[in-house]
Amino acid sequence: MHGFPETASASAELARVDYRTTPEYYIDPEQVTDPVVLHLLSCCPTVFGLKKAVADLLAGRLHFALPAPEGVIEAGATVRGQVVVAAGAVIAEGAFVTGPVLVCPGAVIEAGARVRDNCVIGPDCRIGFGAEVTRSLLVGGAFMKHTSFVGDSVLGLGVNIGAFVSTTGLRCTSGPVTEPATEEVSAHLDGHRIGTGQTKFGAVIGDGVIVPAGTVLQPATLIGAHTVLYPKTQVGGFFPAGSQGR
Repeated sequence: MHGFPETASASAELARVDYRTTPEYYIDPEQVTDPVVLHLLSCCPTVFGLKKAVADLLAGRLHFALPAPEGVIEAGATVRGQVVVAAGAVIAEGAFVTGPVLVCPGAVIEAGARVRDNCVIGPDCRIGFGAEVTRSLLVGGAFMKHTSFVGDSVLGLGVNIGAFVSTTGLRCTSGPVTEPATEEVSAHLDGHRIGTGQTKFGAVIGDGVIVPAGTVLQPATLIGAHTVLYPKTQVGGFFPAGSQGR
């Protein structure tokens, strides 16, 4: 697998990071067809920078042009703020979308779905009734056809989110919970904690992963591409690419 094209700053940073935290560990760059999504992935030495990169892109700070808003917003859809719907994308009647949000070609946000607050919904994704996405990057072909929640997360190519799946992004080691959050969320690799630099971070789910119905993902769960997850109430930590998680 080849890496994403590197910027100068990304190249310097890559020398200091664990490969298992890089975007290409989870997402095959040769299969990413959308130029905006590819640019986002190439900007970040680690997956922990992708959420900020999405926010910067939508705010115009990455100086990379968004596609023309030539997609379809059906009558009866509720759309507020900066929402760019690319050609071939659809926000259906009864959907709720609050920007800043980019909906890439071929993606469909269906009736009863909710997308909000700094999201890029990649090509050919399907967000169905009762599904909610916030502050996340869906690289492409992701399916969330049932009631579920994805927040502060990255979904690779062809990820399937089952019914009643939820990411969790907030570190809750003591109460009460404060908003905005103040404690950094850490990932765990080889028994070591790796700071994400963020107070909310959900999950990174690699290409081709199916998350079984009813699963709750703990904060900073990292699931490598083509991992097989078995039905389980709660999962967390790191799953190597191609592994079978239990």
